[in-house]
Amino acid sequence: MKHYWLLVGAMAFLFLILFGIVSLLDIPILNNPGPWLEQGGRWTAIIGISLLIADVILPTPASLIMIAHGAAFGVFAGTLISMIGGLGATWAGFYLGRRGGPLMNRLIPDYEQKQADAMLARWGIVAVIVTRPIPILAETTAIMAGASPSMAPGKVTVGAVAGLIPATLLYALTGATAATLDNAYLIFGLVILVAGLFTLIGRRIGNQIQDPANETEG
Repeated sequence: MKHYWLLVGAMAFLFLILFGIVSLLDIPILNNPGPWLEQGGRWTAIIGISLLIADVILPTPASLIMIAHGAAFGVFAGTLISMIGGLGATWAGFYLGRRGGPLMNRLIPDYEQKQADAMLARWGIVAVIVTRPIPILAETTAIMAGASPSMAPGKVTVGAVAGLIPATLLYALTGATAATLDNAYLIFGLVILVAGLFTLIGRRIGNQIQDPANETEG
C-alpha cells in the first residue's frame, strides 16, 4: 500500500505547510481567537463552532477554542458547543474526501484501493476515534474515510462522537476551572496537562493503526 500511505503522508504534510503559512501571516483570529471568545453568548458560540469546522482546512488552535468554550459557557454547554464544531469538521473532511474520490482513483492503483477499503472496513472507526483529538491526523483521517466507499457517514459520525466526548469534556473542564482561578501558573499547568494527555494518545496511534496496515499488506 505504498501509494496509499504516500498520499496520506503528503496530505498531512500539506496541513503542516498551511499551519506554517498561517503562523507567518499572523492572522489574529486564527492565531489567537481568545478576544473573540471571551464574552459568551450566541455570537461567541457561532464563532467558536465556525473556527472548529474551518480547522479541517485552516490550522486553528482547536484546543484553546475548546478551553475558551468551557470558560465562557461552563462544562456542559462548553462541551456541547465544542462537540458540534468538532463533528462539523469531521463531516466537512468526509465530504472533501467523497468529492476527491476520483482523484484518488487516478493516484492509487486499484489493488491498493481494495486493500485500503478492506483495512478501513475493519479498522476505520477505530482510526476515527483515536485520531479525532489529534491535530492534522484528525483532518487527514476524515478525508481518507470520505474517499473510501467502505466508510458510511453514520459510521464516521459514531467514531467522531466517541473520539470527541473525552477531548471536549476535558478541555471544557479545564476552561471552566481556569475561569474561576486567579493563579496564572495553575491555569498554565492545566493546559499543559491536557495537551500532554493527548500527546500520549497520539503516540499510541502507531500501534493502533500500523499493525492493521501491516496485516493488510501481508
